[in-house]
Amino acid sequence: MSEFVDKVAIVTGAATGLGEAIAVKLYENGAKIILADIDVARAHEVAGRLDSSGKRTYVIETDVSDHRAVEAMVVGTVERFGGLHMAINNAGFTGPHEISTADYEIEWWHRVIAANLSGIFFGLKYEIPAMIQSGGGAIVNMSSVAGAVGVAGIGPYVAAKHGIIGLTKAAALEYASQGIRVIAIGPGYVDTPNMRELPEEARAQMAASHPLGRLARTEEVADMVSFFLSERASFVTGSFHLMDGGYTAQ
Repeated sequence: MSEFVDKVAIVTGAATGLGEAIAVKLYENGAKIILADIDVARAHEVAGRLDSSGKRTYVIETDVSDHRAVEAMVVGTVERFGGLHMAINNAGFTGPHEISTADYEIEWWHRVIAANLSGIFFGLKYEIPAMIQSGGGAIVNMSSVAGAVGVAGIGPYVAAKHGIIGLTKAAALEYASQGIRVIAIGPGYVDTPNMRELPEEARAQMAASHPLGRLARTEEVADMVSFFLSERASFVTGSFHLMDGGYTAQ
């Protein structure tokens, strides 16, 4: 497919896992890709595998918890490729596990919220004006199944993922008339490199928590993201779409 030819996309957290799979999918469909990540070495590895010529990929070191870095990411995108049409705000991390709310360190609360929620806000703040200047576009914000349910022991992450959904809806309403679509998606547990570092027993439990009985594949999530960015989803905005293997149907 080549539905994204002449389109420019930013993917945050593009060096590994979901971000890498999304960058690969959009590149295969013709887009020019900004691979934004705090780990520039790994991002360059991904970019090199996709496009050794560097004509359709560009790496920008980006810490999404720093609004100045996110602004520079968007400015650098426009300078490199002349515009911005798609953005996938994917970067984030879970933070400490199995810590109850009253025991959670305040410093960690700020770090988790900064990366997972403030980072999405910063992305929208700077991506939307660039997209308006480019004639419109679509944004996918990466929430989680944890944006739809409570999960004990990771309260700040759950709060951030719920917050992403509200922020998505607000931005979608504010900019629909200017040709900007904003969608949030909520994957269940996904088979990423970070997931593979967990003990096998933990991975098995996570897989079994989905009625489909397995982890999601990164390529499946990338396919869903690609659909919502495309003209095939041109009437979709302001909505939250779960991809959870039946988790929330239980």
